[in-house]
Amino acid sequence: MASHHRPEAALASLPYRPCVGITLFNRDGLVFAGHRRYDSGDLGAYAWQMPQGGIDEGEAPREAALRELYEETSVAPGSVRFLAEAPGWYSYDLPTFTEGKPWKGRFRGQTQKWFAFAFEGDEREIDILRPGGGAHKAEFDGWRWEPLANLAALVIPFKRPVYEQVIAAFAHLARPA
Repeated sequence: MASHHRPEAALASLPYRPCVGITLFNRDGLVFAGHRRYDSGDLGAYAWQMPQGGIDEGEAPREAALRELYEETSVAPGSVRFLAEAPGWYSYDLPTFTEGKPWKGRFRGQTQKWFAFAFEGDEREIDILRPGGGAHKAEFDGWRWEPLANLAALVIPFKRPVYEQVIAAFAHLARPA
């Protein structure tokens, strides 16, 4: 039977999708973790992640981070304070079993610029089920505050190296374990 999968060499020749990631700290030094909503499949313990998303053409990464945070959590830019920017871009490749599904097969994975923000609003502002006042599709079906150091163990394994870099970059902002 012929395989419909593109050879790994072809996948490796694709570009990375430019994205941002947001580490949102609360007043206690814990981090927002959203439980990914999936219409099919079960990631179990690995369904958690921090907000992230693509950078629009002509958009600065920090602007994209604030927009994505609002589109995924309803947290408005006025409710956060900029804390830090990760020193570099962190990339991950999609596993071959997902190839062709995300982003219509145009990208090999993502390269992400990460930002840390302090959440200074009221937690009632966080609305993951109707993000952006219902203007955006819900990407999470649950959320909680987690110690930063725990996040690498909660994310899908192929994203784990990126999360380890984010944890190292922002460890100085986190509540000690």
